[in-house]
Amino acid sequence: MINLDSRKRSIAKTATWRIIATFITAIVAFLFTGKAALSIGIGLADTIIKLFGYYFHERAWNKVDFGRHKHLTGGR
Repeated sequence: MINLDSRKRSIAKTATWRIIATFITAIVAFLFTGKAALSIGIGLADTIIKLFGYYFHERAWNKVDFGRHKHLTGGR
């Protein structure tokens, strides 16, 4: 039997990663522009777009067996 992540887990992983990535993007944008408001806008726009991209990427990988080990449970 293959263990798959639930949709809720994929959503939680997506949200927590995007929070971290938003800060990284905003910091990099600030280093390039020196403008806080613009940097925050870039970080938020990046997050909105990539939230959806990551979620669908994560769900697609759930359909791929590459790198997974099958674990049998029960007495069978």
